[in-house]
Formats: sequence, structure tokens, C-alpha cells
Amino acid sequence: MTCLDYFYQLLSRRDYSVYELTKKAREKGFEQDEITEAIEEIQSKDYQSDTRLVESMITSYQGKYGKSMIKRKCREKGINADVFEEIWESQIDEEQTGELDDLKAKVMRKYKIDDFLAIEAKTKAKLWNYLQYRGFNPSEVLIQWQREQEEVIE
Repeated sequence: MTCLDYFYQLLSRRDYSVYELTKKAREKGFEQDEITEAIEEIQSKDYQSDTRLVESMITSYQGKYGKSMIKRKCREKGINADVFEEIWESQIDEEQTGELDDLKAKVMRKYKIDDFLAIEAKTKAKLWNYLQYRGFNPSEVLIQWQREQEEVIE
């Protein structure tokens, strides 16, 4: 089996980053020049694209995780932070508002919160941990939800 055939086999199941493909090919025992040629070949046919992989990761993880968590998952796959930032900026603008509304509804159900301006300290600590664990910036998210509530009251 050639390196190119091996990549076709891998990519038929799911998307991989260049870093992941290189790592897998090395483990399989292929030479670096053969790996490089095979990667150039699959990229020229648009079978592999790091930008497409980042777009799909952002789409699938959005709402479940925040920017920092998704960025870390991309970094684990060997994707450059600049590529991630560029795609994040182009994809997030309109979608983020809806995602935060879904997250807000979930949090309100989970922690039985009716008023974001008067959250008990214990509940606030739990909420803070919940948001932080998922890669959101808790202070930014809470401030935004408090502002939204103030606008509704006025």
C-alpha cells in the first residue's frame, strides 16, 4: 500500500489535519518525501483541507463549547492558531448570538435561574465553573446576559 492509498483510506472515514496525516504515516513507516508528495496530491484534489476541518469543528462544537476550548481542540490537531482565528471571525459573527441564547436557556433550566441580576453566590460559582469548563469567558457571558435582562426590564 502506498502512502497516497493510506491517506485515501483514512480520509474516506473522516477529515484529518495535515499534522495528523503526517503523524499517522510516520507511524506506518512511510518516508517524509513520500508523505509530502501524497499530501500535496490529496490537497490538489481538495480531499484534505485544514480550513474545512476547522470550519466543521467550529460548526459541530459551537454552543457546546466556547472559543478557547474549540481553539485548543484545533491546536491538538496541529492547526495553526492564525488559521483558526481567521475562520472563527468569518463564521461566528451572526451565529454566536443564537448560540448564546440556546446556552442561556439551557443554563436557566439547569440552575433554575429566573433573574441574572440576583444570582445566589453558590449558584453563581457553579454557573461560572460550568461556563469556564466549556471554554466560555464567564464574566463576558454573564455581563451580556445581565445587560439583556436590564434592556428587557426597561
